[in-house]
Amino acid sequence: MHPVDADRDLVPGHVAIIMDGNGRWANQRGLPRNDGHEAGEAALFDTVEGAIELGIRELTVYAFSSENWKRPASEVKFLLNFNESLLLRRADELHERGVRVRFIGRRGRPVPRRLVKLIESTEALTGDDERMTLRIAFNYGGQHEIADAAKAAAEDLASGELKRIDARAIEARLYDPGMSPVDLLVRTSGEQRLSNFLPLQAAYAELVFTDTLWPDFDRHELARCVATYQARERRFGRAVDKVITIRG
Repeated sequence: MHPVDADRDLVPGHVAIIMDGNGRWANQRGLPRNDGHEAGEAALFDTVEGAIELGIRELTVYAFSSENWKRPASEVKFLLNFNESLLLRRADELHERGVRVRFIGRRGRPVPRRLVKLIESTEALTGDDERMTLRIAFNYGGQHEIADAAKAAAEDLASGELKRIDARAIEARLYDPGMSPVDLLVRTSGEQRLSNFLPLQAAYAELVFTDTLWPDFDRHELARCVATYQARERRFGRAVDKVITIRG
């Protein structure tokens, strides 16, 4: 399916993607795992182009989880350097396309300070772009995000800046309070779990799991996932009774 074939009136406003399968893609081809991560870059930017074509307003991708530090040191080093070079190569290109880039996740150690500076400069460069928001979850964990928000709320409560802690208070202290609820969450590579990704924001998201490994994902696969989403009936906890009329 070509992206323009999707029903533009039913396109999800916010799509989140767990980009999974880089290592398996490389293993299937007898290549080092890092080659799979490099191949994933092309998939990401073709998907960004497809999201723009479809009119998706927000795209959030899981690039590096807080648990990924447990991977072999050589792979972690590659991913850090890769994300750094990615920002250097692609920031201007995203800006030219009107894509606002935001990063969510903890920015303290062990994230290198030079990478944090690049993240901040990319956010500043693209801060006024309005065509689409691309959020990159880096050193991100949903449980950490909730804990950090709860800590901030408790501190504001103690200082008198907050009268009570409720769901709205927590949401206002998440890494990006301006993030809309996730409409569609996609995971590639056939795995069917959320892996600590956006547990609050994706509470009512439609879930689509595809067997496609991330380096093979593109704008056409995104359009197919959107078509699956469009065939769903979203209820948000409500019961919907269908009335069947018998003519005769």
